[in-house]
Amino acid sequence: MNPPLFKATAKSNWAIFVIFLAILLMYMSIMISMFDPDDIEAIIEMYETLPQGMLDAFGFDAPVTDMASFIALYFYGFLVLMFPMIYCIILANRLVAAHVDRGSMAYLLTTPNSRVKIAFTQAVYLVLSVAFLLGLTSAAGVAVAEAMFPGEMDIPIFLSLNLVTILMTIAVSSICFFFSCLFSEVKYSIAFGGGVPVFFFVINMLRNIGGNYDWLQYLTIYSQFNPHQIVSGEEPVLQVCLIFAGIALVLFSAGIAIFSRRNLHL
Repeated sequence: MNPPLFKATAKSNWAIFVIFLAILLMYMSIMISMFDPDDIEAIIEMYETLPQGMLDAFGFDAPVTDMASFIALYFYGFLVLMFPMIYCIILANRLVAAHVDRGSMAYLLTTPNSRVKIAFTQAVYLVLSVAFLLGLTSAAGVAVAEAMFPGEMDIPIFLSLNLVTILMTIAVSSICFFFSCLFSEVKYSIAFGGGVPVFFFVINMLRNIGGNYDWLQYLTIYSQFNPHQIVSGEEPVLQVCLIFAGIALVLFSAGIAIFSRRNLHL
């Protein structure tokens, strides 16, 4: 890894990180504040006023029994998929493809650093950035929950849910990074690096509707992420973590290998 490049990358992307962190913290705090341990039925009835199709598409159709299941359903079922995905699309494109497209990659390659080291540094920044973003969000969630409703949050279960969430988002970021390494032009990097995760996201929403759409689970990696089953103990957390970690390892490695070998029109 190249520490100076890592620091420069962090410095040029801190604003994006802060914006998305603020969004996630805001929604996390709002969701926790909406929880009422003395009247869970009222919360459920409020959401049931929405159209059934919308509830199914967003995954708001599981039973709520405590704070962990409430947050898993209404925050991790939709918001934690959408905003981190957008963050990964933007950041991964800026880390490689944007440098090649605007010509700044030529300056990086004139330094005594190999392409592998440059790409690996950018990949490490992306992984750590995602982990830090969601790690801070989960820590804030625990702090807010304990401040507002002491003892209501099952912290070990909540942290298990966040571990799976971090690895899932890293897997999504690896898709974005792979296409950022594959293409030299931003328009193609965004089209594929953003298009594939968005496709997975839409397919997952259709899958949630049920009926004749159950087979769509084989077309999206989001089908491996079931927040309510994780907090209820029905999901094999270790197995899911290994799946997402495997996807990320393969795609990050493939992206670095492709970037190190292909012709760059600088």
